[in-house]
Amino acid sequence: MRQKKKRFSPVQVITLSFAAVVFVGALALMLPIASRDGESVPFINALFTSTSASCVTGLVVYDTLTQWSPFGQVVIIALIQIGGIGIITLAMYFLSMLHAKIGMRSVFALQESIGAESSAGLVKMTRFIAAGVFLQEAVGAILLLPVFIPQFGVGRGIWYAVFHSISAFCNAGFDLMGGGTSLTAYSDNLYFNLVICLLITCGGLGFFVWLDLLRCRFCFGKFALHTKIVVITSLALTVLGAALFLVLFWSSDAAAGRGVGEKMLVSLFQSVTARTAGFATVDLAGIGGGAQMLMIALMLIGGSSGSTAGGIKTTTFAVILLFVRSIFRGKEDIECFGRRIEKGIVRTAIAVFVLYLGLALCCGIALSAIEGADIIACLFETFSAMATVGASLSLTPTLSAVSKIIVIILMFLGRVGGLTVLLSLSNKHREEAYRYPAENVTVG
Repeated sequence: MRQKKKRFSPVQVITLSFAAVVFVGALALMLPIASRDGESVPFINALFTSTSASCVTGLVVYDTLTQWSPFGQVVIIALIQIGGIGIITLAMYFLSMLHAKIGMRSVFALQESIGAESSAGLVKMTRFIAAGVFLQEAVGAILLLPVFIPQFGVGRGIWYAVFHSISAFCNAGFDLMGGGTSLTAYSDNLYFNLVICLLITCGGLGFFVWLDLLRCRFCFGKFALHTKIVVITSLALTVLGAALFLVLFWSSDAAAGRGVGEKMLVSLFQSVTARTAGFATVDLAGIGGGAQMLMIALMLIGGSSGSTAGGIKTTTFAVILLFVRSIFRGKEDIECFGRRIEKGIVRTAIAVFVLYLGLALCCGIALSAIEGADIIACLFETFSAMATVGASLSLTPTLSAVSKIIVIILMFLGRVGGLTVLLSLSNKHREEAYRYPAENVTVG
């Protein structure tokens, strides 16, 4: 009897496809033409940069402007675009545009990749996703032209506008400012801050949310429960995060010499970027320990499901809060906006939270032990990597090879999804036809 050929599951396809993109990107960045000095960079540093770009993180071991040539920068922005949209989504989009035949296994992989509830109409949806991404990035680039062209000239200004628009929308956090300064030169530029914040927010809401917003014509009462939770949670985190950051940042070293308006603008920007993008308009090393811990919490939450953002996701955070509320109110069901949330979703939310929190904490402690560095700086770096944010206290460039590998793994798990990777490595067994007897355990 012919042995049945083993096939990859959808989650394994997603994991392997991302790994392939990272590896190919690393090889491209190792080419002498990718560096300004014409010298090949070490594999570990090329792999780190490729992983950070593909996983839309933004942590860097080299300054993007001074290390990478125009070719290298194009490779990085291409990896960011692929990682932001998703390799499966992007492949399905081009195949559909070429009218190529797409098998059901590819459709199921796409369904798993973007977190869709049903496989119906997914191939058509890839056109909406890709077209929507490209359109918003193009609009963002046009809006950034008045900032960059007067400063850098036409050619370079257009490239900067395109690069930073893609980087912001894909929540990547890579910049071309040089010197590791991120966007600190624009801390008082209201127009620039609002454009970048808008791009980050649009990319972090999620493709299904945008589809629902357009379908319901921005009428809140008609939104699906997922969209309502995403919109309310994102707005609350942005406003509350900005207010708390302003209080903690107000008297810090980094706030010295800044006016009230600039402090408020910095606080708003950091509240938005901390949850997903990793840009900075202020030196994060000088904002104080309280503000740094607030950013760690915001990084852990991240953006929304099915978006370019990382973290445990706003919906996961909201479901856990709703679960806690139901316990305090003595209710069996978890309710929100007149709907009941299934307990299986709550279990998944708690599992994701524990996985992300546990991995980031353990790896932060490991980095502190290996590097002999401050524990807060190490935790800031690991939470930033796990949540694919990219905010940094300048620890990354000094890491040893072992620590870089730890951060690489965290970035990969954060983008692909910790549960996705674990599922891709595990074998699915049928549910046993028996249950163990129950026994009470005292908690609290």
